[in-house]
Amino acid sequence: MFLSEAAGRATGDATGGDRIVLDGPEGRHAAAVRRMRPGERIDLTDGAGRVAECVVLDVGRDRLTAEVLRRFEVEPPRPRLVVVQGLPKGDRGELAVEMMTEAGVDVIVPWAAARCVTQWKGDRAAKALGRWRGTAREAAKQSRRFHLPVVTDQATTARVAELIVSSALAVVLHEEAAEPLSGLAMPADLGDGHDPRDDPRDIVVVVGPEGGITDEEIAAFRAAGAVPALLGPTVLRTSTAGIAAAAVLLTRCGRW
Repeated sequence: MFLSEAAGRATGDATGGDRIVLDGPEGRHAAAVRRMRPGERIDLTDGAGRVAECVVLDVGRDRLTAEVLRRFEVEPPRPRLVVVQGLPKGDRGELAVEMMTEAGVDVIVPWAAARCVTQWKGDRAAKALGRWRGTAREAAKQSRRFHLPVVTDQATTARVAELIVSSALAVVLHEEAAEPLSGLAMPADLGDGHDPRDDPRDIVVVVGPEGGITDEEIAAFRAAGAVPALLGPTVLRTSTAGIAAAAVLLTRCGRW
């Protein structure tokens, strides 16, 4: 899958013309790395659900031309899964983003938790956020997603609390929680009588940093409506806890 919204020129719309010229980084990748050949099938998407099923007509050194066979739109998945990720050390943030994107997480929120060893400030913040977004884009292509995940700007604890207030269900992963994540009631089980996939509100899960979540942060999230939950009998790294929680919640809400 190649994302046409930043890489292709078309005779008409990027997913609505008779032919599409895919150039730039995506064109070079298709021609030089993937070594695509005339007659092969390729899907192009704008990352927001619009898809063009194409067949390759011609391949140059750093571009290819494709004919559009069919155009369609893919509805975004519901409910959206939002993971608030405490900033990990080193390159573990990109690892977390990659795995969560492949699993189907819809929104990833970098969180400047009190105990984060890593600090995003100034130019470093912009570069780190760019790496997270680039990682999400590449992982979305690898996993053949038609909707790119959103990697938001860095959030404060107050901003995370706002996300929790507006959610259908919010969970804070905590090793001292009494209730397991797998046992939490989903929105459809909370007495509203509808399929959670029809709920326009999000499911939010908060993953703390290596140093853990402070008592003050837990209190703020509880006040906003979040439920502390235990992921399992072992303590996972912050970079792997998000993907494990996503697997549980995507299964429980019916998306898997």
